[in-house]
Amino acid sequence: MQPQPISDADLPKGKRTTLKLYVTSADAYEMWRADPINVKIIDIRTPEEFVFVGHPEMAWNVPLAFVTYQRKAGKTKHAVQWNPDFVDEVKGLAGPDDVLLITCRSGDRGAIAVNQLAVAGFTNAFNIVDGVEGDKVDDPGSVFHGKRMRNGWKNSAPWVYGYDPEKIILKESPPKPADP
Repeated sequence: MQPQPISDADLPKGKRTTLKLYVTSADAYEMWRADPINVKIIDIRTPEEFVFVGHPEMAWNVPLAFVTYQRKAGKTKHAVQWNPDFVDEVKGLAGPDDVLLITCRSGDRGAIAVNQLAVAGFTNAFNIVDGVEGDKVDDPGSVFHGKRMRNGWKNSAPWVYGYDPEKIILKESPPKPADP
């Protein structure tokens, strides 16, 4: 199945990629159904998002970044820590010519991931532009105004909570030293 064409002009800058390959969640699901052996869905959200928000059951979780937390002066601050092993972890799952459908929450991090993969030689990495949660509803009269419910995987295709630990790809941590 060929996805409906989406051009750069149809997308906000944050969702655009150097490969210019885009697909909606609904079309991504149909692409996977047509060729589940050769089409890989890679969810680049944090492991927490993957497990607790839900994800496509067939997706691999290869986090693009992690959230870190620190408490200082009575306030909790968070930061993003980019995954330095992201591209290598994807290379462990796929070759440079494989069809990769990259998803995140709403398409912005997906674009960053696709661009990193393109630099590494991947040629068929599509950004799923509406992500898992979708775009926000823009209707002040709706109880869903401002909620990510307009499109996205969770509103277009089957998804699950929970996880298969083998489908979350993380670099193994070195053992921690024993407490004295």
